[in-house]
Amino acid sequence: MSDDVLSVIPADPYHRPDRVAAERAAAIVADLAPGLPGGVDVEIDVEWYDVVTAIACGANLGRIGCPHCGGSIDTEWWADLSAEHDDDGFASLAVRVPCCGAATSPARLDFDGQCGFARFEIAVWNPERVWFGDEEMAVLADALGCPVRQIRAHI
Repeated sequence: MSDDVLSVIPADPYHRPDRVAAERAAAIVADLAPGLPGGVDVEIDVEWYDVVTAIACGANLGRIGCPHCGGSIDTEWWADLSAEHDDDGFASLAVRVPCCGAATSPARLDFDGQCGFARFEIAVWNPERVWFGDEEMAVLADALGCPVRQIRAHI
């Protein structure tokens, strides 16, 4: 069986909200993605990470583009980089891209199928919806006290 995960993360990879803000946002997410009667149970995980962690899109990843040369980056390079940092996260968001050798941040890569980086995440498992709308994202940003973005993963 496969799962879909809709995650809300701060736009700033280093930002972590306080517990009150996180609980407030998680309650809003629960109202926005209650699941469907008779459908797969919705589970909401609220995670605080010690270091920046990749929030990947799983099978939704199509291609990765370089922000410097515009070239295509092999998804295997990304898979290896992600696996290398899977257990301990990213102590630094500094990498050299294989296409042109430029120094950059993985957060600046052009992911076709969004990926993100965060020290905080609200993940909705099998949300029975594709995305949160702009107004909903504004409400979540207000609840967390920071700009937010969403990542949709299929795993």
